[in-house]
Amino acid sequence: MGLKLSVWLNEMTAGRPPSSSSAFPPLAVPTSSRLAITLNSSPVAPGDCRSHWSSTHRSPHFLLSTCREEVTRTPVEQSSDGVRAEVGVKSGLHLWEVLWSPTHRGSHAVIGISSQNCPLQASGYSALVGGDSQSWGWELKTNQLWHGSQSLGIYPGEKRKSRSEGAVAPLPVPECVVLVLDADAGTLGYIVHGYFLGVAFKDLPRGVELFPAVSSVRGGATIRLRYLNGTTRDAPALMALCQLSIQKFLGQHRQNQTDKLPLPPFLQRYLLPTQ
Repeated sequence: MGLKLSVWLNEMTAGRPPSSSSAFPPLAVPTSSRLAITLNSSPVAPGDCRSHWSSTHRSPHFLLSTCREEVTRTPVEQSSDGVRAEVGVKSGLHLWEVLWSPTHRGSHAVIGISSQNCPLQASGYSALVGGDSQSWGWELKTNQLWHGSQSLGIYPGEKRKSRSEGAVAPLPVPECVVLVLDADAGTLGYIVHGYFLGVAFKDLPRGVELFPAVSSVRGGATIRLRYLNGTTRDAPALMALCQLSIQKFLGQHRQNQTDKLPLPPFLQRYLLPTQ
């Protein structure tokens, strides 16, 4: 369960339907063992510094909350405004949760990553994150991927194209989106409703510090960041792989019945999804 349970509880608390009614499950792709183990782990405690938006690397039109985990865009016309996280990463696999209400997005609502040199304010209305060579972003209203001021197509794309004979309509993206940045592989993907939708961007620069980033043109847009978990480039531990394999075999409906397995009590407790 791990982060999937976290996402599901978030949806239920906000009064949204559970992921079983989502359009995203058929578009999910298999996860690597490394990502699966990370998703199977408990999120880090709230308040981690990696959950903070930057107090300096943000547009002046973004107001930072006292806890620094939330920003709100002031109602300014003809301006595209961005903000990036305070802490970036150069290696490892990392996950961040971004909460952004669909009713407070407007056009050009982008979630992605940037380097230190990404511009964070521009005149007019544009997809600011993804608007240059130093950032990569997913525009939520149109589902378009942006990099270098160019649209790279819709995301998730391949499975939707194979199911449709004509133009592909954008899917409504819920409040919670999880960024999946593999700095070692140089890839960025997204999780929606607990389902990994595959790699959105590849060939990201290696060894360069990358930061979660968002951009908005909507006055009153409030965006919250939370670092969930991460792992190093080392191979997953054999014990963690065994735990994941057994939990998959048991399935979600039997994951709390590990006491019935012919194993010592210590291993039975280790296999519980809360571990």
